[in-house]
Amino acid sequence: MKYIANKSRYENGMKYERCGRSGVLLPKVSLGFWHNFGSVDPYERSREITRYAFDHGITHFDLANNYGPVYGSAEETLGRLMDEDFRPYRDELFISTKAGYDMWPGPYGEWGSRKYLMASLDQSLKRMRLDYVDLFYSHRYDPQTPLEETLQALVDVVRQGKALYVGISRWPLEATRFAYQYLKERDVPLLIYQGRLNMLDREPQEEGILDFCAEAGVGFISFSPLAQGLLTDRYLQGIPEDSRMSKGIFLKEDMLTPELLAQLQAYNSEAASQGQTLAEMALAWVLRQPAVTSVLVGASSVTQLEKNLKCLK
Repeated sequence: MKYIANKSRYENGMKYERCGRSGVLLPKVSLGFWHNFGSVDPYERSREITRYAFDHGITHFDLANNYGPVYGSAEETLGRLMDEDFRPYRDELFISTKAGYDMWPGPYGEWGSRKYLMASLDQSLKRMRLDYVDLFYSHRYDPQTPLEETLQALVDVVRQGKALYVGISRWPLEATRFAYQYLKERDVPLLIYQGRLNMLDREPQEEGILDFCAEAGVGFISFSPLAQGLLTDRYLQGIPEDSRMSKGIFLKEDMLTPELLAQLQAYNSEAASQGQTLAEMALAWVLRQPAVTSVLVGASSVTQLEKNLKCLK
């Protein structure tokens, strides 16, 4: 059946936050395509999750060139979704993608060279069936490529009309300061910084990234706000057979030490005392931090996404 978006999608409880000192408002909860949207995942499930997200005010979809598996397939899924469901709503969507990690073989398939970033974005646009993205990121800091080269490539993709805004992800503080100034001087301001921030991993807070973003008027968006599921009720009794940790790709079983399990159970008790789930408390904690614009959540089902949205209450 033809998809018609919920007419009440902006009245379903979503809240929007200004991204730094820009004109962009992002939903406080954004949908990440890192997992569950690849070629190995059922398309209809991905479609159901994405429709539910948009029907509940999630306007920001976050991707990267190598999200899948297989590499590129999450972007291909979005391209199909655009053609089948979301093309009429393109101007209501804020779509981001990234380049930095390995994408294709050889010396030009990763890191931060102009050649890689330009080629990757062209490929991404074809896969997503888009004329432009709203936001293009340098996905990681490249210590071997001059920062000026990486940043000038970001400037030029904006001037070419292939991206409206640019961001960086997981860059160290001093390189972030340099990027901010370089981009500002060329009238392509740094819109947003993407970093991993959650109750178990507070590196952006400890390193000073959050303070810098607040001072400079740069937005901040957190990926893995639930620590890939650790900050949910998923692992409170051990490692389920069908869990991400049992597959051992990004989460390893030896990470769930007795000390970590005790910490998670203590967090869970604290959440319960406030009438919340652990996931709700963890997402709300991130959103309370200064400079944080949005949290990126993944979802393997509509039910899971519905639960995560309760953090807004």
